[in-house]
Amino acid sequence: MASEAPPFWWEEPDWRVLALSPLSAIYAAAAGRGMRRAKREKIEAPVLCIGNFTVGGTGKTPVAIALAEQARRMHLKPGFLSRGHGGSFAEPHVVDIDHDSARHVGDEPLLLAEHAPVAVTPNRAAGARLLLERHGCDFLIMDDGFQSARIHIDYALVVVDARYGIGNGRVIPGGPLRAKVVDQLVFTSGLLKMGEGTAADAVVRQAARAGRPIFEAHTKPNGKAGLAGKRFLAFAGIGHPDKFFDTVREAGGELALTRPFPDHHFYAEDELAELAATARAEGVGLITTAKDAARLRHGATQDFLDRLEVLEIDTVFELDNVPERIINETLDAWRQRKLKG
Repeated sequence: MASEAPPFWWEEPDWRVLALSPLSAIYAAAAGRGMRRAKREKIEAPVLCIGNFTVGGTGKTPVAIALAEQARRMHLKPGFLSRGHGGSFAEPHVVDIDHDSARHVGDEPLLLAEHAPVAVTPNRAAGARLLLERHGCDFLIMDDGFQSARIHIDYALVVVDARYGIGNGRVIPGGPLRAKVVDQLVFTSGLLKMGEGTAADAVVRQAARAGRPIFEAHTKPNGKAGLAGKRFLAFAGIGHPDKFFDTVREAGGELALTRPFPDHHFYAEDELAELAATARAEGVGLITTAKDAARLRHGATQDFLDRLEVLEIDTVFELDNVPERIINETLDAWRQRKLKG
């Protein structure tokens, strides 16, 4: 599970949820009020936000990459806005994949930077100006930040994991929701159900009743995977490591051992040494996620990296025209915003 997400968030509500309900009510009221009353700065470019209702991983980053690639096919020049989990820059910073480490900019920005310029900063407006003025971007994709309400969003695509949904349906700290679903739906343009499962069905129906379009997508291993017939010790420090383990199996790999770690985990030398020694003793390979590999790029020995396989994934939309539709609707909303001044 994600380091921010205790296991009971994804289970039926119990005494812990009841005990935390007063705090959840206070948090929900503040979060909803913040989203409604925020002064959102308008940016001189279309802004597409890829967000989620909950804390924890829902697969936003592969979706953001897929939409950036679609924007480029439509002759736009996309750029990403990211807060950067664990990032250390005081001023807006454009990621340099050759020199920046995950400790400085975060793991997701390093992945995004392989596809388009990425500005890392809590100040989304300042990051947007940097991308527009210095990097010539004309279409901005905000990875997360849906609830922060710092800049005007032309299209908000909220990603919901089909396997985990919205957990126990309670707001932090009693559950994983960042605000009440009804408060978040007001600002939602479309809902994307990721993967297979029924846990998200209730919130999907709620979004449909609110008149929001529902899209579906899933991830698949990149065509370069080539895992068939290989045995692995698989490890991952992401929101839901079990999803990664299942993907390795789907790609044809056999899992001899698995090691889950907290989300965004930075591996210590002794942890890497233990992983390598265990893999050698069992006669298996090591495999991890692209996000973990981004964190390891400046933290592991070259010998460890040489032995490591990285499973990269792509987002596949159930209907091929959905990415183009989302980009076009973002552009339409931006043009309407410009006409209104």
